[in-house]
Amino acid sequence: MDRSTLSKNEQDKEAQTATTVLDNSSVNSSQDSPNNTHPPVPLQMKLLSVLLVSCIGFGSQWSSGVSSAMKSTMKKQMHINNTQFSLLEASEDFMSSALILLTGIFTDRLGGTGCIVYGNIIYTIGSILIAGAAETRSYKFMIVGRVVASFGDIATQVAQYKVFSSWFPPNAGFASTLGFELGIKKIGGFVGKSTANIIAKNCGFSSVFWTMVGMNLFTNVATICLFFLVRFCSSRYSSIADPATGEKLTEKNKSLDFKKVVQMPWPFWCIMAFTLFQTTTANVFSQNATELAEQRFNTDSITAGWYTAILQYAGFFFVPLLGVFIDVFGKRVTAMVVCGGGCFLSMALVCWAPSVKGTAAAFGIYAFAFSLGPTVIIDSIRTSMWHQGAFGTAYGIKVTINNAMSVIIRILTGVIQDADDNAYTRVVRVYAFFGCASLAVSLVVLALSIYSPDLGRLQWSRKKRLAQGMFIQERLRRFETLMKERNKRISVVCFGCTMLLMLGGWSAYFWGVATGNNK
Repeated sequence: MDRSTLSKNEQDKEAQTATTVLDNSSVNSSQDSPNNTHPPVPLQMKLLSVLLVSCIGFGSQWSSGVSSAMKSTMKKQMHINNTQFSLLEASEDFMSSALILLTGIFTDRLGGTGCIVYGNIIYTIGSILIAGAAETRSYKFMIVGRVVASFGDIATQVAQYKVFSSWFPPNAGFASTLGFELGIKKIGGFVGKSTANIIAKNCGFSSVFWTMVGMNLFTNVATICLFFLVRFCSSRYSSIADPATGEKLTEKNKSLDFKKVVQMPWPFWCIMAFTLFQTTTANVFSQNATELAEQRFNTDSITAGWYTAILQYAGFFFVPLLGVFIDVFGKRVTAMVVCGGGCFLSMALVCWAPSVKGTAAAFGIYAFAFSLGPTVIIDSIRTSMWHQGAFGTAYGIKVTINNAMSVIIRILTGVIQDADDNAYTRVVRVYAFFGCASLAVSLVVLALSIYSPDLGRLQWSRKKRLAQGMFIQERLRRFETLMKERNKRISVVCFGCTMLLMLGGWSAYFWGVATGNNK
């Protein structure tokens, strides 16, 4: 046997081994069985699960929108400044950046529904502590409540999308269901943000937070229903397969795999670069939007709350349509560019057009552009994954990056605003920078998607992805063999940068505490 024939046989054996590893590692769910004769999960059950997760999202978004809508009210009632308010808001981000990565890994192992149940119970306990702190006007106690609530929020953030990923493949329902859930979330955010100051004025400051407790009890009921639904479906129906690649979708893996964090495909890190700037801009701007509207529109907190709620959440009907569009036509990277462009334009108007008309135009563009972000980013993460079983870990990395950067920028902008006599003249320059960076990164990702088929498949339509199933498998074998070491080096560097960013977020938070802003 000559050397070339031997080399060819070795390559074939290596490719076959890689394929076997893929079949056994990413699809290594205890739900899978070669003798499984159960029928597939019916559409009605899938839609019911989407509805229940959407109810959970409605309640959680209602709660998360309350404090940002009441920034000026909270500063007066709690007798705190901008830096202290930013530290309060950053408390959840700090805890999330510290623990969300491990949560993602464990969610891949344990499944999404169980994590949601425990997470919502803990979040409800935290919301009760927050309401008690509002009753006594205790700033320190409110920080404790926010930290406790963050433990629950950490568990639910990854778990709810893990449920979707185990029932819907890319271009086959994942984006549509994601869009529907995010649209319902926007309605929840609108209701919470628009009514917070009204409740505070008519029923008392602490009543807002007790209403939040009631909303969390509602999410607990929806969570328990979801838990039993998934448990019922697991016993009666078989696992769902990706129609393009044949991969079995699973809710949980057989074992913990910590190595996944340094084995993410390089297209995933491109998406992380985009969310680093785009999502951070959305998080920090949303925190201050109501107070900014008060100053720019010269109005009270109730009217400003209605303005910002309507403008920020008016795109709730658009998000499900975007999800359907992505499922059918793809074009995820193109949507990123549109989102990045709108992000830059809205923040540029906030910075350089401080008039009433300029601010109103900025809020309108913001409502459209930021409606694109979550759906595009989360669906792109799912599509970039070679293995569905790693989605929880991937989403955990995404949230770690977002929250670590949000901690830094929240505290930075709080300090800048205090130094600027509560004005937004200099703070808005930070927004403009991040908006510009969002656009720049999205254009780079678009250029790379033209060059690389691994990133280019984010642009594929449903029809093309179904037709290219064998090509995806070939790229998968190439990723696991020829490109394995190169991709690992890229992933190690990117994950190392993520850890440095996380340490930076921790440093910013502890600086805020050490300088007396927790008093």
